[in-house]
Amino acid sequence: MSKLQRTRRRFILRGRGANRVIAGIFLAALLTWCAVAMAAASTDLYRTKVTVTGQGEANRIVGFAAALEDVLIKASGAQKLSGDRRLAAYKAKAKDYVSSFSYRDQFFGKPIRDEQGTRDRPFDLTVEFEEGKIDDLLKTLGLKPWLSHRPRLAVFVEMEQGAKNYIVTMDGPQSDLQRGALLAAADKRGMDIVLPGMAALAKSNITGAELRAPSFPALARVAVEEGGEVVLVGRLVWDDRDLGWATQWQMDWHGRTRRWQIRGVTFDETFRRGIGGAAQILSGNGDPVARSSSAEENRLH
Repeated sequence: MSKLQRTRRRFILRGRGANRVIAGIFLAALLTWCAVAMAAASTDLYRTKVTVTGQGEANRIVGFAAALEDVLIKASGAQKLSGDRRLAAYKAKAKDYVSSFSYRDQFFGKPIRDEQGTRDRPFDLTVEFEEGKIDDLLKTLGLKPWLSHRPRLAVFVEMEQGAKNYIVTMDGPQSDLQRGALLAAADKRGMDIVLPGMAALAKSNITGAELRAPSFPALARVAVEEGGEVVLVGRLVWDDRDLGWATQWQMDWHGRTRRWQIRGVTFDETFRRGIGGAAQILSGNGDPVARSSSAEENRLH
């Protein structure tokens, strides 16, 4: 081998070594980023936000109790914990599970009205719970935290109120309130969601009629384009008698269509129960059951 060939060979080997070093650094950085992202996502499961009136201790204790139920559902994916009577004893001492909390004035920057005392102002109370204590409580309830991958839901929702009928989209001005409520519901239940755009619906000829007897393969194609992994379909019809929404939710999972109904509640609540029901199925905590408002349950019985 000539001197020139030996020199070239040394440069090639050095280059390969440098590439291996760079690849190693990149891989280490990627693994670190993934670990940090997973840790952040896990931590977020133990944090939730509720609305309270004022910053007094009495209202804070009530807020802690509501937040404890929310975070147990969020961390486990078990929507069935909503209203579970077993939680009463733990909610009474919810403060013992809290690691930190903070307030945000919903009327920040707005002056106090003459008829409104400071104790009447609404605040967002963000509560962080101790992971270990929440995990232990879930174990006591026969559950466990849902720490594996949570599929992103592509949510298709039809709203019908009298002559008004429309699908909630990511960019339609008609559904601004419902879009915000869906995103808030997803955050409360620890889920990531996407909504269809108006152009995507028009391109695929999807209207409210298609959502009443949904073709999940057709909706799945739209979902993938929007970044969704699992399709969730909801149809809300306003009921004057119940003064609330009658809703049917549908989701195709593991080759079977799951359906559950909710009656007599606000659209905010039906969105929480709809996304929460999907989380319950995906987390392996069973199928959701039909639910009614207290008024509707009393009327039925």
